[in-house]
Amino acid sequence: MRLKKPHVATADQVRITRKDETAIIKYLDPAVATIHLDFGPAIHDMTDQDILDFHNEGIRIRQKRAEEYTHIAVEIPPGRPQIEYSSGCDQWSPRGDVLRCVIDDGGPDGEPTIWIDDRELSLSEFGRLLTTFAGWGMRIAFVPEEDICDSPLIALRDTVNE
Repeated sequence: MRLKKPHVATADQVRITRKDETAIIKYLDPAVATIHLDFGPAIHDMTDQDILDFHNEGIRIRQKRAEEYTHIAVEIPPGRPQIEYSSGCDQWSPRGDVLRCVIDDGGPDGEPTIWIDDRELSLSEFGRLLTTFAGWGMRIAFVPEEDICDSPLIALRDTVNE
């Protein structure tokens, strides 16, 4: 189960413990992620409420920034490389936020492979490429191969009983 992001909490919704100079904020709701905040020596002069106030203020600041942020997905123009190899990470990484891909079944035992530009990636290599955006969301629109450079029209409807 993927844990929910921490939210502004009251003292009765969390348990705060300390380990060395780190505060551990554990939500009583097991579906919410636990937070570890390193305060350094200042932690020794802080109450649990001080720690919770600091944590809550950080959440409020992130929420405000998220509300003010307008994401513009960058697409690399056709003919330019969409991915690049990083030898330090030993993986491929997207150069932009949009990938034009073609799915094939050329892997072992018909395993899917993903073509990006003129490069065939195994399912494992493609999965590692996706980790570049860990924590982000993703929408996938399947289109005919000849239309991968075009943004498709999208109809919102359920396909059950069509």
